Amino acid sequence: MERIRIKDIGEHIGKEVTVAGWVSTRRDHGKLIFFDLRDRSGEVQAVALPNHTEAHTLADTIRPEWVITVTAKVNERPEKMIHPDAALGHLELEVMNITVLSEAAELPFDIDAELNIDTYLNYLPLTLRTQRGRDIFKVQETLIETFRTQLRARDFTEFQAPAIVGGDAEGGANVFRLDYFNDRSAYLATSPQLYKQILVGIYERVFATPKVFRAEPHATSRHLNEYSSLDFELGFIEDHRDVMAILTELIRAYRNALVERHSDVLERFNVSAPAIPDDIPVVTLAEGQEIVTERTDEDCVGEPDLSPAHEEALCEYAREKHNSDFIYVTHYPVSKRPFYTYEDESTPGFTKSFDLLFRGVEITTGGQRIHSYEQLLKNMQKWNLDPNAFRFYLQAFAFGMPPHGGCATGLERLTAKMLGIRNVKEATLFPRDMNRIDTQLSE
Repeated sequence: MERIRIKDIGEHIGKEVTVAGWVSTRRDHGKLIFFDLRDRSGEVQAVALPNHTEAHTLADTIRPEWVITVTAKVNERPEKMIHPDAALGHLELEVMNITVLSEAAELPFDIDAELNIDTYLNYLPLTLRTQRGRDIFKVQETLIETFRTQLRARDFTEFQAPAIVGGDAEGGANVFRLDYFNDRSAYLATSPQLYKQILVGIYERVFATPKVFRAEPHATSRHLNEYSSLDFELGFIEDHRDVMAILTELIRAYRNALVERHSDVLERFNVSAPAIPDDIPVVTLAEGQEIVTERTDEDCVGEPDLSPAHEEALCEYAREKHNSDFIYVTHYPVSKRPFYTYEDESTPGFTKSFDLLFRGVEITTGGQRIHSYEQLLKNMQKWNLDPNAFRFYLQAFAFGMPPHGGCATGLERLTAKMLGIRNVKEATLFPRDMNRIDTQLSE
C-alpha cells in the first residue's frame, strides 16, 4: 500500500492507509496504547487495540522519536473525544500493523520542556523537531520566498554573491581573514554591497540572499557572526526615499504573507501581526534623539548613533503615536556610514541613509550610494582605504553608473521580531557566534 501524508488521511475515512513518521508521544490507558505520529505534513493520534495482537505487542515497545510505518484504519472520533485545537483532532488511526524503521535513544529531556538557550542549541538536531522549532523556519522560508517573489515582480534580477572577497565593503568592520593562494590574504564577505553596485550597471535592479560574516566579539541576544541578508539595489533613483518606498512594500508583503499562511503560528507564539500604518513614520537621527531624550531623560542629542535602549524607546514612540511597529531613522553622520554612502547636499555632514527599526531592534540599513568615480576616490582617501584594493569595484564607476541605492535586512532579526523571539539565535537555523560553531567552543 502506498504511503500517504498524514494531513491527507481525512480523504480516507473508513479505509486502511499506510503512513510513516516519528512518534511524538506515547500514552497507555489500560490495555489501549495511544501515540501521536507526525510527518512533514502534520500529526495525528493513533491507537493500538488488544484485538490486533501483533501491532499491540509492537506498540508496547515504541518510544518517542522512533521512526515507524503504520498501516491503520482511519476513524472519526466520537464527538466527546474530538480535539478542536488540533488540525486532525477529529480523526484517529486504528493501528493494524507497525514496522519499526529506526529506534531512538532515550531523550535527554522532555522534548517540549522549556530549555535555556544553550541547552536548546546544543541539541538542535532534536529540539528543531518540536512544533516551535518547525514553525520558526517555515515562517523564515515564507519571508525569503516573499522577498524573492516581490522583487521579481518589480523586475529585479537575482544573483549569487561571493563569500570570499579581496576587500572589506564596509570599510572598517571587523572581518574574518583567510590565508589565500600566492601568499595573499582574502576575507569572508561582510556584505554583497560592492557586487550589488557593480550589477546595477548591468541589470539596473538586483537582489541577493547571501550569508555574510562579521568578526565582532559580541555575546548578545541580537548579534551573530554569520547571518543571512536580504539585499537589494536599484538604479535611476532620486534619493534614499525611493529605496525606503520599496522596502516598505516588502515589509507590508511580509506581514500579509504571515497572516495568510501562518496565522496558526502567530497564535501558537502568542504574538500579533505587526502594525503597519499607511505611512511608516520617518525621523532624522537628530529628531529621533530629541524624542528619546524627552521620553527617557537621557540626553543623547548629538551622538553619532543610537544605542539599543534608544532604538527601543523610538519604537515605543512609533507604536504609541503612529500605531506602527516600524520606524525609519534617516541622516546618519558621514563618519558612521561606509565610504560609498551619499552625503546630503542640503545637510552637510549627514548622509542620505536610513535604518529601519522594528519592535525595538534595527533590522535594515540602507541608503543612496555615491555614483561618481571621483567622489569615491576622495572618500577612500578620507577613510584611509587603498583604491588599488578596490580597483575591480571602481571599474563600474569609471565606465558610468546611474544614481542608485539599496538596503540589507537581517533575515534572522526579521524572523525573531515577527514571532516575538527574544534571542536571535533561536531564529537562526545553525547559529555561529563567538562561543559556538554547532557546539560550544569552550567544550
